[in-house]
Amino acid sequence: MRWIIKLDEGLARLSTFCGWIACIAMILMTANVFYDVVARYAFNSVSIGMQEMEWHLYSVVFLLGIPYALRNDAHVRVDVFYTNWSNTTKAWVNLIGAIIFVIPFAYLIANYGYSFAVDSYNMGEGSGDPGGLPNRWIIKAVIPFAAFFIATAGLNMVTFALRVISGEKSYEVEHSGGDLA
Repeated sequence: MRWIIKLDEGLARLSTFCGWIACIAMILMTANVFYDVVARYAFNSVSIGMQEMEWHLYSVVFLLGIPYALRNDAHVRVDVFYTNWSNTTKAWVNLIGAIIFVIPFAYLIANYGYSFAVDSYNMGEGSGDPGGLPNRWIIKAVIPFAAFFIATAGLNMVTFALRVISGEKSYEVEHSGGDLA
């Protein structure tokens, strides 16, 4: 059981790292939008590259925010039922859900996302707009990269559920930071 604890804690750190990257990307995106608004309305200047950078950063926020949300049990589900269940029932639902849905779905995203990024790289795909960002494959490569972290977050759901089933952990939320107890 000790190896599950170490694995669970290591996977949790990976998901937390993804959350930090998503947070930094959100701050950068906010600064980017602020710059775009000031440049447009104060100086009547528009940068297509900066506008495209907004959705690139948003993609990073969204894709790397998923593993963090999965780790912190903050993802979308039918909480009307889930909140009233015992910790053991929640653990079994999360265990089965991670094995049947999260990990296979991450595999599909990684598989198709990798081909998507490689095709973009091989074509030398860039922005279709003048002044847009070149090398569109870079942002497309974030898709399989994020899928790997989604799979690790799914594995983390499994290890955490096993710890809950064994009685070592619970799904109670701490008031300090929102992390699972």
